[in-house]
Amino acid sequence: MICARGEVPEEWFACARGAVRVSSTSITGKQITLTYVEPGIWFGDTSIFDGDRRTHDAYAHGATTLLCVAKADFKRILATHTEFYEAMLWLAARRIRQLYGLVEDLNTLPLRARLAKQLLHLARSYGIPSLANGEEIRIGLQLAQEELAQLLGASRQRVNQELKGMEREGAIRIEPGGLVVRDRDALLRIVEIDF
Repeated sequence: MICARGEVPEEWFACARGAVRVSSTSITGKQITLTYVEPGIWFGDTSIFDGDRRTHDAYAHGATTLLCVAKADFKRILATHTEFYEAMLWLAARRIRQLYGLVEDLNTLPLRARLAKQLLHLARSYGIPSLANGEEIRIGLQLAQEELAQLLGASRQRVNQELKGMEREGAIRIEPGGLVVRDRDALLRIVEIDF
């Protein structure tokens, strides 16, 4: 575990390599994956700014390298380089836009389109081009179907059905080691048709 919900923040993090799973625990004790922090993205800053306790748990997802900045160092950097506040505002605005986009998708798109969008995002963030076929992209982030379902607010069974349908259509390939995007344009069409 990188940081736990309820702890008082003493450092700010960035994912340098790998992925960080941000999760929450429901009232019934079930762990729910909310997002994966990709390389180059900072997290944990909200608690540094407002001084409140952390609201979610963060775990390294596989081999992950983090950059950690102590709260005291972060405050010194801000005091010395006030232009850094603009970058922090940009980061906050980006997160707000993403959050509104997720809420909009949950309320307006069917699961099939949300899944296609998530696969496109994962391919963009964690994609590894295939050496055998330059058109195919392997999603390097290893996700169980249950974790993918949690990201989409759906059941594992429904996500599995949609994945199999996309595989029959030639948009993706399901392999024991993960997912391969075979036809990015086909996924884009699914999003556009259902939007």
